[in-house]
Amino acid sequence: MHVAFVSMETAHHVERRGLERAQRTARMLADRGHDVTYLCSQWWGGDAVPTFEHEGIEYRRVTREPATGAFAAKLPTALWRTGADVIHAVHGPPRHVAVAEKVGTMLRTPVLVDWFGDGPNEPGSEPRAAAGADLVTTPSELVRTRVREHGADDGAVRIVPESIDVDLIREAPTDDRFDVVYARRLDEHANVGTLLLALAERRRRDWSAAIVGDGPEREPIEAAARDLRIDDRITFTGALSERERVSIYKGAHVFAQTASAEVFATELLRALACGCLGVVEYQADSSAHELVEGVDRGRRVTSPEGLADVITEAGNVPRREHSDSFEQFDHDAVLDTYLNCYENLKGGGLL
Repeated sequence: MHVAFVSMETAHHVERRGLERAQRTARMLADRGHDVTYLCSQWWGGDAVPTFEHEGIEYRRVTREPATGAFAAKLPTALWRTGADVIHAVHGPPRHVAVAEKVGTMLRTPVLVDWFGDGPNEPGSEPRAAAGADLVTTPSELVRTRVREHGADDGAVRIVPESIDVDLIREAPTDDRFDVVYARRLDEHANVGTLLLALAERRRRDWSAAIVGDGPEREPIEAAARDLRIDDRITFTGALSERERVSIYKGAHVFAQTASAEVFATELLRALACGCLGVVEYQADSSAHELVEGVDRGRRVTSPEGLADVITEAGNVPRREHSDSFEQFDHDAVLDTYLNCYENLKGGGLL
């Protein structure tokens, strides 16, 4: 199958989870033997080099620099020349998505729009992008609801979750230094304060915690831990590799998810697959609670006091280093879901 990805920016341009998801999907399709063409602005060197092959993916230059108007104007010709079986448009500037949808209609090529929920918005353009796709995929019910609110038909939106490396979780060594773990980029949505207050309530008990990640809010978070006089029991690890994070999750007892905004809580998913008791503070702009619904090691709370209670309760829950309940989130399993979407679209069927 020949799949054409459409995204002005790629994970080589900027750090964005939706772009990382698209690149991972494209790379895995290429590893499976599918033809993958990625239409984007140029990120590789050489002005006279309009195409560049990397990790089995053929990147084709639509514009030299990211420029929304120029990219939209040149995209129809680029798509026509590609001759793909399926167009996989990454939700970014909605104008690009709408152009890809129109071109797909003219070429009779089905269009899947992967709407991760972290792309730039253009006021007034979202409904056109949401309604014109043959299928919209979202990582969570939270994002699915938002896409439907933009006008997408309910039957044309399917949840395709983020994926994890289950083999890595099985094989990684165990780092058992910490009882409680928080892991996320430390930005304005991190909301680590809930966890710090919960830990402070348990300062007379024996525990150790790790805050994994880095970002602009790290210094204020460290200061808050000092003010609560629990900084001597918290290790701020900074950014770690996936393997290092997984090792810590396998040794921990509790993973705390308190972020105020999260379209998909991938680190919580990894921690649950590592056997952690996953505790989610409910937040209106976070989908994290979706991952713990009906899960025996999942808990939902609404306050620091509730989080402290669950951390105490964890002492009565046996430790684990792996859970087989999350194999449907493995990279290969999620890629099969995308392939099923493509095949159904090519056949003209509804999903």
